[in-house]
Amino acid sequence: MKKCLIVVEKTRTGYSAYSPDLDGCVATGKTRDEVEREMQEAIAFHLEGMAQSVEPIPEPRTYSAYVEVPAQAQ
Repeated sequence: MKKCLIVVEKTRTGYSAYSPDLDGCVATGKTRDEVEREMQEAIAFHLEGMAQSVEPIPEPRTYSAYVEVPAQAQ
């Protein structure tokens, strides 16, 4: 089992997600839980398609991190 980084963003109508390691692999959902479930299914489907097309499965190359910056007064 591999772990894939996904980026989840809030939208006007719910949430969207994508994986920086898998070009074109995206999902949407009304809630965070839903978009994460949908993204898990999208990744499995994407990797299955790559395997059937005899494309190499990419190794994860991205990671996430937070950095602290000074707060700006508004």
